[in-house]
Amino acid sequence: MELSKTAYVILGMLSLGRVTGYDIKSLVDVSTRFFWAASYGQIYPELAKLEELGLVRGDRDDEDGRRRKRYQLTPAGRRALRQWLTSPEPLHIELRHEGLLKFFFSDALEPEERLEQVRRMRAAHEGIAAKLRSIEAAAEEPTNSGEKTCPRLTLEWGIEHHDSIVESCREMERRLDAVPAKAGR
Repeated sequence: MELSKTAYVILGMLSLGRVTGYDIKSLVDVSTRFFWAASYGQIYPELAKLEELGLVRGDRDDEDGRRRKRYQLTPAGRRALRQWLTSPEPLHIELRHEGLLKFFFSDALEPEERLEQVRRMRAAHEGIAAKLRSIEAAAEEPTNSGEKTCPRLTLEWGIEHHDSIVESCREMERRLDAVPAKAGR
């Protein structure tokens, strides 16, 4: 069965516990959105599809007066998640970075404007790294008692990734600073 990547985000989030669509979006916003986002407009239709396929089960929970549905993985959903996690298929890697896209075309700009493009990218990645560090500070270190270690390692990878981009931007700034302005521009 062919599932979307958003479906696998949902199955993975449900593997962390029985949750609502709102809970899934909240978890995405402080975890996977830094490398794989999912919107409400994707999550709720996928939940319905996954329920129809028998991969998740939703139960109404109107206890506190709110109309909501709590979902959990079915055994088939656990198998589908495991199959995806262990699949030898090539990984889908896609970088969508508007700052880098703008910079790619920035030869049309004046030297100082090009530098500003890189400075904006650097500042954005410094902000993301700072946000991830704040999450890291609030997260507990996994222990040997079977707590999840992969989310923590992913968080550390994200911090290192953004720190690396910040350093690359600094190097780009140095190189752009060293390029003499063209006469007649």
